[in-house]
Amino acid sequence: MPVKQIITDSEAKMKKAVDVLQDELKGVRTGRASTGLVENLRVEYYGNPTPLKALAALSTPQPDMILVKPFDPGSIKDIDKAIQASDLGLTPMADGKTIRLNVPPLSEERRMQLTHQIKGMGEQTKVSVRNVRRDEIKSLEKEESGKLITKDDFEKGKKQLDDLTKQYTDKVDHVVKHKSDEIMQS
Repeated sequence: MPVKQIITDSEAKMKKAVDVLQDELKGVRTGRASTGLVENLRVEYYGNPTPLKALAALSTPQPDMILVKPFDPGSIKDIDKAIQASDLGLTPMADGKTIRLNVPPLSEERRMQLTHQIKGMGEQTKVSVRNVRRDEIKSLEKEESGKLITKDDFEKGKKQLDDLTKQYTDKVDHVVKHKSDEIMQS
């Protein structure tokens, strides 16, 4: 496999790791309501774990409330149970056709816990990015030992992988800092 192809594959994998982090961070509570908190919550619906966004219309009619309007009113109990079982700390209020979730303001202690949790998620993502680098360097070494690429190509590819790794770990730091600031200021 040519060096250029290895670099392209590496970048795609690193980008995917950062995208997964950003999706996970949508589910972390800030001081205001966001449908991202509950949209990927899994609800046991007819024996299948289904994302909430596939079962209901989600909206935020007020800055401190999430409104869940199930497409099938019979699924309200299942949705209610899934929200209570989650670690969101939100209490659902069902009125037969909709579920209201009041999002209370975060305490200073909870903000610190969430910031710590976000930093941990960022570190896991950095490990994923570094693992991609490690695996792709092994691919380059295999290519070089098989005489498919030259020593210069190997060194150039390794340098490009190091630069990519730095770029994506910096991007992870930026995403984590942005979310942490959002939590601390809300």
